[in-house]
Amino acid sequence: MPVEGGKTDMERIGLFSEMEYITVGDKYVSSFNRPFNEAASKNKQMLPGGSKEMSNLQAGYFDPHFVRIFEGEGYVSLNQVRRQRMMEEAKKNLGKAFLPSSGDKKPCGLGSYYGTLGGPVPFFSAQSKPREKYEAPGKNLYTNPGKKGTGYGYANITIGKQFSHSADFYDAPKLNYKKENEEHHRLVKGTPFKLNLYPREYFDTNPYSFEKTLPPIKKTEKKELLSHPFKPSSPGKKAGGMKAGTFDPYPSHSADPYVVKLATQISSKDAKIFHPPGGPKSRPVESIMTLNVKR
Repeated sequence: MPVEGGKTDMERIGLFSEMEYITVGDKYVSSFNRPFNEAASKNKQMLPGGSKEMSNLQAGYFDPHFVRIFEGEGYVSLNQVRRQRMMEEAKKNLGKAFLPSSGDKKPCGLGSYYGTLGGPVPFFSAQSKPREKYEAPGKNLYTNPGKKGTGYGYANITIGKQFSHSADFYDAPKLNYKKENEEHHRLVKGTPFKLNLYPREYFDTNPYSFEKTLPPIKKTEKKELLSHPFKPSSPGKKAGGMKAGTFDPYPSHSADPYVVKLATQISSKDAKIFHPPGGPKSRPVESIMTLNVKR
């Protein structure tokens, strides 16, 4: 459309001509209702006739009637054909069937040649071959015969001299202790030293013995049971907004009027803030290594 200046929109764009419209005047069809294949819903379609299932009926085959492979052939028995062939093969024999003179020979054991065609093989014979007479080699040179024995329980097999025999009695420690004990008692003079300061031993034989007279048995006082329970003369007073439940009467009214204290009336001592005193201060401490160096 023309605007100010006398130029149309197409002139301002710079195109030679306006693009043509292919679907001018067509009705709008929504893509939601549009069919996927429009050609499939128009004109006649190819109908294959449905699937066929194999059965004994002729409808399961492609041909209209059952077709045989061979037309007019007769029934032939396979047994009869086989017998006829055997008779024809038997006519070709010149004589009777070959039968061996004797049955098969079976081997009687491992290493035997009974039943074989070739017989025994001399190479596998078990007989020993002739050999030369064995001569034993001479003995080695012995400078000194070796000493027999391992060292335990054998005499004269060590480098040095044989140790002399010393008798060791079985109860030697017991006899020595007995001699030392007798010698000790012989040297002791008098009886063992005992203190006579206290007539009794340190521990009593009977820990439950008591020499003092026992005090008289205390008689338990029997409390007299009251025949009826205790009941107060009047019920307890309940605490409320008044002083009816207290032991003391209501306090008297004080005539001190409520007046707010001014800042000037407050003493200087109360105005100061409390500062706690400082804790213990640390001091320079020499290390253990420094002390050892000075020493």
